[in-house]
Amino acid sequence: MPNIKVEDDLGSWMSLRPDMAPGLIALSDAVYGKSQLPLRVKEIARMRIALANECEVCRNARYEQGEEAGLDAAFYRHVLEWRTASIYSERERLAAEYAEGIALDHVRLREDQSFWARHRQHFSDAEIVDLALCCALWLGAGRTMRVLDVGQTCALVMSRNAQVEAA
Repeated sequence: MPNIKVEDDLGSWMSLRPDMAPGLIALSDAVYGKSQLPLRVKEIARMRIALANECEVCRNARYEQGEEAGLDAAFYRHVLEWRTASIYSERERLAAEYAEGIALDHVRLREDQSFWARHRQHFSDAEIVDLALCCALWLGAGRTMRVLDVGQTCALVMSRNAQVEAA
């Protein structure tokens, strides 16, 4: 049950501040419609943040065409084992490490020169910013929805064309 007086769905909470909601919607549209990162790279970062946030809607969200991109049950089942699971590429591991760091210890991540050296070997500066903006949405919106306790029972199916459907 939500901690504010709204319908328990994904978007009703934003209707309480209609002059501010378009900003979050625009960021979401950019993340899901304009990111140039490969889907598996984005998805491991999104899921690592979802697990850190304990956001049920985020943890259960899946891409409509996910199986085609290799987003099978094993991909999701092993996210917390990103360091050792052989199913992830080096770029996917680095995306998970970034997401985990920004979610759990952003100051340590900022100062971890070893991480940045490895990250810059596999990501361009533009890709680093792309990942950072994606993670900003997932971390902020996911934690907000979890704390407000809104939409936690919704099923979310995402398409590659920035369309998000709640079931």
